[in-house]
Amino acid sequence: MTVAIERIDAVTGEVATALGALIPQLSGSATVDVEFLRRVVASEATSVFAARLDGRIVGMASLVVYPLPTGLRGHVDDVVVDSTARGHGCARALLLRVIAESETRGVRSLELTSRPSRSAAIALYESVGFVRRETGVYRYAG
Repeated sequence: MTVAIERIDAVTGEVATALGALIPQLSGSATVDVEFLRRVVASEATSVFAARLDGRIVGMASLVVYPLPTGLRGHVDDVVVDSTARGHGCARALLLRVIAESETRGVRSLELTSRPSRSAAIALYESVGFVRRETGVYRYAG
């Protein structure tokens, strides 16, 4: 089986259908809105990548790059591979492509977050060079 990674430049019917199947596997509360997906893909700050396994979109990952006074920062989000396609290296290929894109764009630091219970994902993140930081993550609840 062949894995290929591509940047999504337009939300076609194929892309909308594929992401519509992937996003609920990522988040039970997220909804799929094609117009919103088009805005995301068109955003200068966000790069969305798709993993194809034998030609079919089976995974995605997003890179958000934002400027701060201390330099360009990046965040990896929405990494998901379809449950039927796991174990073929799609997530690793997506992460390596996101890392390469962040380096091309001059990102000073690249971060992601993961729940402690996702041990397989954490092992993958560490295997491609991410290291755990001793920090707290806070979410505004107002």
